[in-house]
Amino acid sequence: MTRIAAVHGALAPHRHTQPEITDMVARTCLPEGSDRRVLDRLHRSAKVGTRHMTLPLEQYEELDGFGAANDVFITAATDMGAKAVREALRTAGLSAADVDLLVFTSVTGIATPSIDARLAGRVGLRPDVKRLPLFGLGCAGGAAGLSRMHDYLLGRPDHVAVLLSVELCSLTFQRDDASLANLVATGLFGDGAAAVVACGARRTGEADGPTIVDTRSRLYPDTGGIMGWDIKDSGFQVVLDPEIPDVVRRFLADDVQGFLGDHGLKPKDVTAWVCHPGGPKVLEAVTESLELPDGALDVTWRHLADVGNLSSSSVLHVLRDTLATRRPPTGTPGLLLAMGPGFACELVLLRW
Repeated sequence: MTRIAAVHGALAPHRHTQPEITDMVARTCLPEGSDRRVLDRLHRSAKVGTRHMTLPLEQYEELDGFGAANDVFITAATDMGAKAVREALRTAGLSAADVDLLVFTSVTGIATPSIDARLAGRVGLRPDVKRLPLFGLGCAGGAAGLSRMHDYLLGRPDHVAVLLSVELCSLTFQRDDASLANLVATGLFGDGAAAVVACGARRTGEADGPTIVDTRSRLYPDTGGIMGWDIKDSGFQVVLDPEIPDVVRRFLADDVQGFLGDHGLKPKDVTAWVCHPGGPKVLEAVTESLELPDGALDVTWRHLADVGNLSSSSVLHVLRDTLATRRPPTGTPGLLLAMGPGFACELVLLRW
């Protein structure tokens, strides 16, 4: 089986409290002199205490259009991604020359050559390294990236693969946009990255991380319009439908129970739930639909409060925090899950 050898999480350099960010959003998104009570209420209800941003707050008001924001994305994502990959490899006790596959996922900027190509030489990856850049998976990208990395390593059990996620969500915030979706997004999302090193069955060595047992992807019918981007001249305009928690309640339980059942397991057998922090209402829907016990998503809730939603990077941070703070009993099952545009769900069955 695929063995996870290391998980490294990184955060953008500028840390701010939620009220500080709310004030910036009021200046940049609301018409001058308008009532900001809805904005304040939405940002408080996100249950986020602090977030990390790529730029100092005052510079967001100076960004002039999509091109300027995307230029910042390319530079910052390459820098942050290179550091995350180096640290993950160092933790795993491997060198850049050991890497056979680099998977890169992001939904908050675009680049050609892609970010993985830009950082390959800087990190010291081999010229024959295989690359798989993924775009459009949104918050599900971290879980989907683990799945695609696992698929590769099943066929190349002597190889080493790295998954890199970089999400600079603050660069997608839309100026002069007072829509509810933009106000919700500006209160929820932050900037960060994560890198995961995984080894095939014949390259596990001394790695003591969890194994990936199986994965499952699911697209839900007639839900394609509830989450994603509308691409405008100003950049990525967020689509967040209030129906999302209801979709979770409608579909998630059957998918999870069926996936676990194929391995002779039930939800009560799972010793740790590694769940993406989609937001308070989504987390409540996950808890209710799966009938999770009190405290099952504590690591996810803490992550949300400390740094917000980092899109595809978040579930990988939650995985790292689970291993660091409440490592489950050896040999027991775990479930990593995330949802994103499509509307889609990604499930990864782990063995601790």
